[in-house]
Amino acid sequence: MTKTAFAGFPAAGLQFLEALAQNNNKPWFEAHKAEYQAYLWESAVAFVAAMSARLPAVVPDIRVDMRTNGSGSLMRIYRDVRFSQDKRPYKTAVSGMFWQGAGKKTECPAFGFHLDAQGMDLMAGMFVFSKEQLRAYREAVVDEKLGPRLVTAVTAVTQAGTHDIAGKHYKQTPRGFDPDHNRAEWLLYNGLYTHPTAALSVADVTSPHLLDICLDHFQKMAPVQQWLVQALAST
Repeated sequence: MTKTAFAGFPAAGLQFLEALAQNNNKPWFEAHKAEYQAYLWESAVAFVAAMSARLPAVVPDIRVDMRTNGSGSLMRIYRDVRFSQDKRPYKTAVSGMFWQGAGKKTECPAFGFHLDAQGMDLMAGMFVFSKEQLRAYREAVVDEKLGPRLVTAVTAVTQAGTHDIAGKHYKQTPRGFDPDHNRAEWLLYNGLYTHPTAALSVADVTSPHLLDICLDHFQKMAPVQQWLVQALAST
């Protein structure tokens, strides 16, 4: 594969994703695979490579993995349909994660991106905790040192720009915890992540400044991701 300097995703790559959503089948994909490689995949690899050079300035020990088989930062476009009623074979987005920790990318506090035909979503944190991580998270919420740091991290993110906090899942305080605790609301989360209130536009995605835009968001969202690294250190 030819190495490509990243200067934004080509509009043709987003057009490919839009067409794929209307033609999500193997014959169509195989007939247009060269377009996928040229207009989307090579740019995605270049984007990850550019992040590998610059994201460590935000988080020094972040993991950016250039493998393209699904084990690295980039997700595969092929869907696992073995246990799904939805048998469409391809994802209609390009996604990736940059993570911190020894586990798999989806099991660690991370930064992520999700590119589709309408633009790009970003995130920092974790979508869902494992059972052990959930236990550690809850203990951190009520801890007298880590708990206030969570509030500080969330405040830093929400005051730095238009970012939302997500992951709230439960309606009742979990058993064994005080529902009147001053941080009881955070016990209702089964994951914790932040994301820009509005997705990046097509103009942003195709801009040569996309890398700077993403890094600015990652920098502003980092306090939540970094708090999770501390909170889940024992898992």
